[in-house]
Amino acid sequence: MKDKPSTTDCKGTQHPASHIARICIESLYTELVAYPKPGLVSLIDCGSHSDMTAQTLFRSIFALRRYFRDIAAAASRHIEFKALQKLGILAESRMLRATAGINTHRGAIFNLGLLAAAAAYRSAGIAGDRGTLGDIVHAEWGPQIMLACGKENSHGSNARKLYGAGGARCEAAQGFPHVFTVGLPSFLQTLHRTADVNRAAVQCFFNLMAVVEDTNLLHRGGPGGLDFARTQAKAFLEKGGVLQTDWKTQAIAIHDEFVVCNLSPGGSADLLATTICAAGFDRLDGVRSCCR
Repeated sequence: MKDKPSTTDCKGTQHPASHIARICIESLYTELVAYPKPGLVSLIDCGSHSDMTAQTLFRSIFALRRYFRDIAAAASRHIEFKALQKLGILAESRMLRATAGINTHRGAIFNLGLLAAAAAYRSAGIAGDRGTLGDIVHAEWGPQIMLACGKENSHGSNARKLYGAGGARCEAAQGFPHVFTVGLPSFLQTLHRTADVNRAAVQCFFNLMAVVEDTNLLHRGGPGGLDFARTQAKAFLEKGGVLQTDWKTQAIAIHDEFVVCNLSPGGSADLLATTICAAGFDRLDGVRSCCR
């Protein structure tokens, strides 16, 4: 089918747009079940969120399956950014219908949608040799993403304008620098040392929270809330992070403090899912390269 880009592994198995979509969906599940992530929804509790549960996020993830497949297929045809943007808007509508109007994955629709499009570009041979998927996003759509920044209306964009923060759109336009220089090394190194996806995800999350200018934290707690979250994350990492014997007890204590302060680092959570997704695409590329 022309609308489904494909690659081939060593056994001749095809990897169409549906395979790219599966990696995106698995990344969202992995991010959801990772625990403890201070202030965020998990299978254990709802964190600082009174409007959603894990079930809400599961419904949202289920509603996004078609979107990631469609945007990968569309990108493989090298269509313009506006068409990709329209697919994102439709996906957001499906998400809101599935969640009764609750914004669960707006950031993931944007971030993972761009990564899926970049992965399809690379699989179809359109992008050439441009480094990481983030480099492809930056080269292909950076200016259009920055233009979209000025038209966005959300809690994150309002915080960005109020406090002069960069925000998710600027992160994406620059090629997700925090994902590829902070998140991905942390996730892969911890996974290698522990062979534990949950610990790798939590360590990655704390590393991202320590440096990201999270507009969700700014929205809920202002600069003081952002500073508090960063300080807590850095202190946890300086003690050894998830490599400590009592790491989970310490992380839960931080989680409880975030709930008391009504803080939710949603921007860092979005970048965690983006990091896990990037790691999934890297594994796929490793399978492809062994065939050359």
